[in-house]
Amino acid sequence: MKLIAGLGNVGDKYCFTRHNAGFMVLDKWAMDEGLSFSEEKKLKCFLTKLRYNNEDLLLVKPTTFMNLSGEAVRAVMDYYKIEVKDILIIYDDIALDLGRIRFRANGSDGGHNGIKSIIQHVGTKDFDRLKVGIGPQPNIPSENYVLQNFPKEQHEELKDVLKKSITAVQFYLANGIQKAQNLFN
Repeated sequence: MKLIAGLGNVGDKYCFTRHNAGFMVLDKWAMDEGLSFSEEKKLKCFLTKLRYNNEDLLLVKPTTFMNLSGEAVRAVMDYYKIEVKDILIIYDDIALDLGRIRFRANGSDGGHNGIKSIIQHVGTKDFDRLKVGIGPQPNIPSENYVLQNFPKEQHEELKDVLKKSITAVQFYLANGIQKAQNLFN
């Protein structure tokens, strides 16, 4: 069983913000599969299960808000007895342009508070990630930029990157992080 967590903030006002790119990828994938998320209060997340390539996947959207994402990831890991090697975190990256994605096998939080929380709660920085580009950032503070909605003129490009991200995750599941990095980075 694998845990795939998409990061974002809950609530209508955050639904289409750049910071919710991780939620958007999982929402699109679930919609494509005809699945819906259920709130799991004790696990601090919305969750749905997907069978893909003969493997059970847990698609998770934390309800803790971005800065406390690690609480939900840890709760799901503990409840389902999932090891760190079996998690993938999907989240926005301000340093990548919209349309670009990038896999990483480990690393620092890079200033991303959701990743910082996951590192704290999981106890390691060695977990797989898929970064979804939301840049370039204009000359405004990053905390303001990430909470803005994607403008209408970027909606088609956003749809394309969500599809590309799902394809990338499926490739990653079948082939591993190294081959996914080689193909998609």
